[in-house]
Amino acid sequence: MSATPAFEIGVWNAWIFMAYLLLSFIPFIYIAIKKSVPSVEEIRGLSRVANMFASSSKLLLLPAMVYSIFLPLKLDTVWFFVGLPITLIGLIAYTIVLVNWATTPLDSSVSRGLYRYSRHPMYVTMFIFFLGLGIVTASWVLLLLFIIFVVGCVVYADVEEQSLLEKYGDSYRDYMNRTPRWVGIPKSR
Repeated sequence: MSATPAFEIGVWNAWIFMAYLLLSFIPFIYIAIKKSVPSVEEIRGLSRVANMFASSSKLLLLPAMVYSIFLPLKLDTVWFFVGLPITLIGLIAYTIVLVNWATTPLDSSVSRGLYRYSRHPMYVTMFIFFLGLGIVTASWVLLLLFIIFVVGCVVYADVEEQSLLEKYGDSYRDYMNRTPRWVGIPKSR
């Protein structure tokens, strides 16, 4: 890894993976609007600083996308062969999570599929994806953006859970009691 990676537009750059992530946001946003998912600004209990941080950490996806256009994959290196499986696992799991989320009825919280093993699998799979992408490109800048994104998600997860408790009540509280926040084996009912 170098502090200043080579910037060159090319076919074999990180944009290949980021494009998939960007394209997957289109149906996600459509479904989120249909399900009336509250935005960061609408969720109560988030302090002004936390609100700004949570919002800005997610806005890092745009500069990361632009940066990925110029960031070559480190083909035929250890970085590539270590990072590629991590990146692909993140993308595949992220797709599964989106399907789990999108196919859940509007009036119930998501608690099946990968949501059985994590209350925030969308964040976890994106963490895995960005970690893999940082490795596959051997980019410190991308790893730094990843760390900021993770911190923003951790801050936002608390408030998001409070909002879900208000919306779904005891059913979500039961889900919280049996499902790990990030990753783990669910407790039996």
